[in-house]
Amino acid sequence: MKLVLASTSPYRRKLLERLRLPFEVAPPDVDEEKTAPAGAIPVAIAEALARAKAEAVAVRFPGATVIGSDQLVDLQGAVLGKPLTRKGALAQLGRLAGKTHALITSVVVLAPAIRVTHTDISRLTMEEFPADALARYVDADRPFDCAGSYRIESLGISLFRRIETEDPTAIEGLPLQFVARALRSLGFRAP
Repeated sequence: MKLVLASTSPYRRKLLERLRLPFEVAPPDVDEEKTAPAGAIPVAIAEALARAKAEAVAVRFPGATVIGSDQLVDLQGAVLGKPLTRKGALAQLGRLAGKTHALITSVVVLAPAIRVTHTDISRLTMEEFPADALARYVDADRPFDCAGSYRIESLGISLFRRIETEDPTAIEGLPLQFVARALRSLGFRAP
């Protein structure tokens, strides 16, 4: 059976490679602004986007198993996505500094006979930092394509005082513990 990752994220691709299964990558071409349900809670937004990505790619790969995923930050009910710019990253990190937030990572595994959704909620507490320290971090790691403006797998780990998670790979963008279980249930050999 063909396995397809519905993503343009190099982080998700690198994570899925860890399972050592052959897979293809296909851009989901989903307009996240239009697809996110208006007024929904952050978990519902992440799940809707992960589902939309998987469904968009499944249409192009009939019979394949497709993995779609989405990640966002919930800071006391406010959703933070990718900052896209240095200014946006500094603003996000300024809001997160000294606070605990939820990092929501949703994944949908879609196959001809099954659709499984899993959402991992990690709680991260960031240290309090002055603006110049946050600027040094942003200039070093350039986390413009990361929800919350940090690369936890890189220098971003130094920003945090505490991290609570069931699956550390969820923080990086794809909860591999769940994905491996789901794929095994479909007959994939992981490991």
